[in-house]
Amino acid sequence: MTDLADTSAVDLLKHYRAKTLSPLEVTRAVIARIERYEPKLKAMYAFDPEGALASAKASETRWQKGEAAGALDGVPITIKENIATKGVPVPLGTAATELTPAPVDAPPAARSREAGAVLLGKTTMPDYGMLSSGASSFHALTRNPWDLSKNPGGSSAGAGAAAAAGYGPLHIGTDIGGSVRLPASWCGIFTLKPSLGRIPIDPPYMGRVAGPMTRTVADSALMMNVLSHPDARDHMSLPYEAFDWLNLEREVKGLRFGLMMEAGCGLPVDPEVTAAVQAAARTLEAAGAIIEPMKPFLTRTMLDGVDHFWRMRARIDLMALPPARRAKVLPYIAGWAMSSEGQSGEQVFQNFSQFMAMRAAANNASLAYDYVLSPTAPNVAYQAELPSPTNDFLRPLEHIGFTVAFNMSEQPAASINCGYTQAGLPIGLQVVGQRFDDLGVLRVCRAYEKLRPAQKPWPAL
Repeated sequence: MTDLADTSAVDLLKHYRAKTLSPLEVTRAVIARIERYEPKLKAMYAFDPEGALASAKASETRWQKGEAAGALDGVPITIKENIATKGVPVPLGTAATELTPAPVDAPPAARSREAGAVLLGKTTMPDYGMLSSGASSFHALTRNPWDLSKNPGGSSAGAGAAAAAGYGPLHIGTDIGGSVRLPASWCGIFTLKPSLGRIPIDPPYMGRVAGPMTRTVADSALMMNVLSHPDARDHMSLPYEAFDWLNLEREVKGLRFGLMMEAGCGLPVDPEVTAAVQAAARTLEAAGAIIEPMKPFLTRTMLDGVDHFWRMRARIDLMALPPARRAKVLPYIAGWAMSSEGQSGEQVFQNFSQFMAMRAAANNASLAYDYVLSPTAPNVAYQAELPSPTNDFLRPLEHIGFTVAFNMSEQPAASINCGYTQAGLPIGLQVVGQRFDDLGVLRVCRAYEKLRPAQKPWPAL
């Protein structure tokens, strides 16, 4: 049998039903994996092995009685630290935060507990979630398990690293510009950035979503079945729909895909990324899909507008802090935020208007296709210590050209591994659907998952 720490959630639940495995022995195996790898990886925050074992024991008792609490009963899970869990402080990745225990679970945490998942602890993120990096002024530097000298991506840095390292099968991240898809790409895992509001979150914000991060498409579908249940605290959430999330079978024959190999601005696409994504498109084409070249739609004005609006928003937040706390913020983030000083009201409005321009462009460019294919990122995992691929806070978003527009357009977008560099680093394929077609994106990704070449073994530390 596969090492218990590497067993999928779908398979664990089959074993629990058959009474061939217990949640307690699985949780012990995952805890042992974390304790063995974590000194090198640094993906966890508020790791709680005692609490996890107590939850696993309770789950074991329920399974023995045939009274499972929910769809995730006994399955180990981690949750990104900016998703509140009752009794645990939410530092937001920065040493500038006062550590006050959260009074209640945020919606994704609440749904996970209600479904019986065994919470192992939280996962790391960079300051305020505004980096595609494992660098943080609060957490230790999180590294990529495929190569410890490399970056796991972010801002769901710990979640991406934990999924690739086998810290259990289920992980929850958040995404506002690529923060589940970029670590998924660079850590070789699967993720879905759902349509805005599909998974209730608190606090909600334009473009911000929570999403599952797993090794398999089926495990993410299992999580969507739980996380998409309603919660009134999210005033931007979609009406609940009881999708058949676990019905993933579909053919790609006859589906029309736009293949977008350039983002329109930002970093040039690495040749190895280009080759892997084009090979994935050919694989789908051989299965009957219609693949057509798609022109980029993102402009420098759009990307810079979003960047400069976010800078001003961050500056307002930082200026509200006492000077001693403000001084603790990661220098890259502080420099980025403070560079917005002097923006006029007119400039702030013009920058904000680029969110809507980006939204319209993404939706309009996608209308001709059932799904869009692209690289998840133009580059592969970069140096662990760097806060961004450019290491320049005046050019911070050059790597998110393929991802950020689909946050603003509210379209579902997944990242699935489609190959490796010669050095063995993973490469992500982004699959984008029309608004609200989350299940369709999962089904296309499942079809590709079955068609793609054999994957490399998961990294062992």
